[in-house]
Amino acid sequence: MRSYDALYRPRVVVHLNVADFAVAVERVVDARLRDRPVIVAPQGAARAAVYDMSEEAYQAGVRKGMALRRALRFCHEARVLAPHPDRYERAMEAFLKHLLPYSPRIEAGEGNGHLFADLTGTGRLFGAGPDVAWRVRQEVRADLRLDPIWAVAPNKLVAKAATRVVKPAGEYIVEAGEEENFLKTLPLSFLPGLEGEDLACFREFHVVKVAQATCWTPAQLEVVFGRRALHIHRLVRGQDASPVLPVGSRPPSAHAEYEFGEDTNDLGRLESVLYGLVERVGRELRAGGRATRRVGVLLDFSDGVRAARQRSWPAGTAHDVRLFDLARQALSLALMRRVRVRHLKLICDRLVEPPAQLELFPFEAREILSKPHERLDAALDEIRFRFGPATVRLGRTLWGEGRAEAPAAGLSA
Repeated sequence: MRSYDALYRPRVVVHLNVADFAVAVERVVDARLRDRPVIVAPQGAARAAVYDMSEEAYQAGVRKGMALRRALRFCHEARVLAPHPDRYERAMEAFLKHLLPYSPRIEAGEGNGHLFADLTGTGRLFGAGPDVAWRVRQEVRADLRLDPIWAVAPNKLVAKAATRVVKPAGEYIVEAGEEENFLKTLPLSFLPGLEGEDLACFREFHVVKVAQATCWTPAQLEVVFGRRALHIHRLVRGQDASPVLPVGSRPPSAHAEYEFGEDTNDLGRLESVLYGLVERVGRELRAGGRATRRVGVLLDFSDGVRAARQRSWPAGTAHDVRLFDLARQALSLALMRRVRVRHLKLICDRLVEPPAQLELFPFEAREILSKPHERLDAALDEIRFRFGPATVRLGRTLWGEGRAEAPAAGLSA
């Protein structure tokens, strides 16, 4: 039986963050960029937006997502660099390796320099949470020449808010039981989880501090925020029970991608490749007995900008025609720029195992499983399995370069 101390021991969550991660990595590559304003944004694009910026550029008024032309008006002396997502991903992997020896529960951001680690119960092995955070920081500084800030708190919400307080350099410790008092001193914009619309609603009532928001009752919040009221009520009080996920833990998803030999913005060509990806993902889903409730399309443009959009199907589907309909809608939403596409990726997540509930009468179940489109999918899957994926093709996939074989899909759990 677990002891009382083990059951009620406060969590110890450390958040490490390399501020302005893309800029920090670029400064490691080119030391001449240190101590001068830097903006990471696609170059040569008419509608280029800021991907990241240094603290110097931030102080001058530059913000992420701002149009590059406008950003340069705020900080005309800034050095503009093209983004290198692959370089940032490699840096994140190296950053993560320095934290791996201290906990099995490490959650990484999407290449943005953020790491969470749950150090609860590891004190006898490695020391207190602040000691581990300090040690990791020294190792990262020596090995990678990056300088992460860190904070230790009882949950992820408060730990991330604390690193925002000390940005761009510093450290912070929030003891168990002090979460609400700590947050009361902060502006609402420092709270992770509050969306721009939430902040705008609060501003309409002249509420800009966390301390002001804590005065609202759940009933009052419900009038303004509806279903989000309880979530926001807990948020402003520093209540967060979300776990730090184990290393490499991700929700199951199916994906396929295509790298164009020549960048293109031809809609017919894009849809041709997209349908080929849909066929591969659909085949993987059906082979695994899965269906997807969300279909996403990710585009990498020639100028380095990345766009992602998704569409949902609550009941879940693994049927090629329906998957393509959802993927084409997502593609249409993502194609909002007059720039050619270099790379296309299809992502299907929120997977379920259809049917979610067995039919009451077996006869009805047989009728459902014998729908013409499902029988067609099953027949095509069998032919492609026996004779190769290119044996049977739809005319839509034979557009120009569409005859080239795209990389196979992958199903990850």
